Amino acid sequence: MAGHSKWANIKHRKGAQDAKRGKIFTKIIKEITVAARLGGGDVDANPRLRKAVSNGKSNNLPIDNITRAIKKGTGELEGVSYEEVTYEGYGPGGVAIMMDIITDNKNRTVAEIRHLLSKYGGNLGENGSVAWVFDKKGQIIINSSSGDENVILEAALEAGADDFEAADDFFTITTDPVSLMDVRDALENSGYEIRSAEIEMVPKTLQKLEGKEAQSALKLMDALEDNDDISKLFSNFDVDEKTLLQD
Repeated sequence: MAGHSKWANIKHRKGAQDAKRGKIFTKIIKEITVAARLGGGDVDANPRLRKAVSNGKSNNLPIDNITRAIKKGTGELEGVSYEEVTYEGYGPGGVAIMMDIITDNKNRTVAEIRHLLSKYGGNLGENGSVAWVFDKKGQIIINSSSGDENVILEAALEAGADDFEAADDFFTITTDPVSLMDVRDALENSGYEIRSAEIEMVPKTLQKLEGKEAQSALKLMDALEDNDDISKLFSNFDVDEKTLLQD
């Protein structure tokens, strides 16, 4: 699939590791809370909430946590007031980076992000500075243990998917953003194990990094991913397998 970045593969691989579970839970809970605040607590009537709850369940987020997050969003329970913002910037070698933020303190968050970008050879950009590098797509991640690659590919295309890619221990299925949940539901109803279904910013082209720039980019993305306020992180950099092994 053109434009599917190496970082996308890395973060999905890391997302499966138990060491990251706490951070995954934190980010999903924030998303559920914001989705409920903006669109109400009815999962069936709120597509964004439906997607967030679905991802929570796929990641084994306890149902009590999901219910509390919804009630905090609707105001039934007292909770933190979150603000959403998107930041754009550049990493080592001038690679494009987009960050979707959910935070209760925008000044703190932007200071932390600016510090991390500077530390690893990047900088924060203006709104619109790198958005043109990406296309908005729906992306569904399925564990490869769910079934045969060709059979899943056929099922995905039948359900309305636009593209398919096999990588490591998972398959990436790309859809139109509007069709994301319909394709996801069709695949789940066919018995496939869904790891996540998200609206992603997919790079139109990739920028290859080597040597120290590649290492710095990987360290920067790891540091940004570890920030609890960054709910989604996208980049157009690519590195070779040798660099990944060194990381």
